[in-house]
Amino acid sequence: MNANRLSISQEYPHFVTSKSRPPNLQIAQEEVYSFFVEIVKQLSPDDVLRKFKGLFLDGLYSIDPDYIPGIYSIFLDDNEQEFCNTLKRCCYIIVNNWKTNRKDKYIQKLLNSLVNENLKIKTNDPPLLKIYKSWLETFVNSKDYQELKLFVIKYDESSKGQWANRYTSYLLIDQSVNENNPKEQQEAARRLSKQIKEKFKFELAIYIARSQSAVSSTTRYTNPSILGDHVLRLIKAIVLRRGVFSHENIAHIFIKQTQNQTLEEFKVNLEKYLFFSVENQEIVETWRQQFADTLSLWKTDCNQEIITKELFLRTCNRVIDCLTTENGKDPSSLFILLLTSGHSLTLVIILLKIILICKNSRRHLEIKIAHLIRFYEKYPEEECKGVINFIEIFNITFAIHAENVEYNLIKMEEEQSSNPQLNLDSYRVFSQMKVDRQK
Repeated sequence: MNANRLSISQEYPHFVTSKSRPPNLQIAQEEVYSFFVEIVKQLSPDDVLRKFKGLFLDGLYSIDPDYIPGIYSIFLDDNEQEFCNTLKRCCYIIVNNWKTNRKDKYIQKLLNSLVNENLKIKTNDPPLLKIYKSWLETFVNSKDYQELKLFVIKYDESSKGQWANRYTSYLLIDQSVNENNPKEQQEAARRLSKQIKEKFKFELAIYIARSQSAVSSTTRYTNPSILGDHVLRLIKAIVLRRGVFSHENIAHIFIKQTQNQTLEEFKVNLEKYLFFSVENQEIVETWRQQFADTLSLWKTDCNQEIITKELFLRTCNRVIDCLTTENGKDPSSLFILLLTSGHSLTLVIILLKIILICKNSRRHLEIKIAHLIRFYEKYPEEECKGVINFIEIFNITFAIHAENVEYNLIKMEEEQSSNPQLNLDSYRVFSQMKVDRQK
């Protein structure tokens, strides 16, 4: 038997390599992927973990200077990046299955296995093992490993202090659309992000119902936001705008009125639409003018073109960039200006109005939110109160305007008021799931 056969060759009878004649890397990788796709469906999590360790980790304990452990035998050309890519995809093949089947605690065990103390480089390690251990250490310290940890945050005690972990759904959306990520990672990220958002919507609806009930104990419901009981007044203020002048109706009118307009006309009307009914405070007017100037300078060479669906989408995405982050890294000047002046709700409502006229921009917006979180997460929570408040209001507003939940405000007291916003305490907010009549 070839001495350089994989250490678990009995489990990979078709996967044979030699030091003198390395295998075709891509073929070898596909065989490994297929193996994990098969066993994760058939074996218990403990058995899958054992085989994962047998391939990637167990051989790193050897003291034989000529031994090439496990999967490392297909990376004889010191192809560290391909090793990391292979390890990452194998992890996501396993994670995707376990997350679907609610075996989250095993995902934590999988990630913990990669940071075992015995896997650290030792002075008496053979040269080859030092190289392979350094590859593993690089992976554990990489962004890829941090992204994997998003799938086990509630099981990771050390992550509880990270404020950005409260907004995992956006970071997962960013993963799900990155075409450089393996398909298993994109699918797992997309599924988990949706679950987190649905859970927030459900918990918000339950909190609203129980917190307004005189018979409910405060120990029986949990506020999914960190805004405290103040969130009820915020929700009432958001829901209050109904009827003819609801955001949805105004959006519908805008779409009809801007058909067949030129891009130049559309940009002017878009600015008016977004700022319709916004309080004319001096800081907001300054911000509005800066926004109008920025938008007017965008794609001036296309100003006389009739707005198409594609151009409509690109314009809305451009507006989102202006209001959040233009380069995907740093917050835009408009974003900073509105947050530092305490107008988070104004910004959120404007972003909502964009999505109400262009639902296809929703994912683009959520990716931009993820970029903002990545920018601010390196700062302590105390220094990020403005952006955290913005994200909390954003979450609540978009949960209220979700496609599958309907919120209504009902006046509970006899007296009427010409301006109901002055007496929000006399109203109660009710939520109910919408029925999809197409099914």
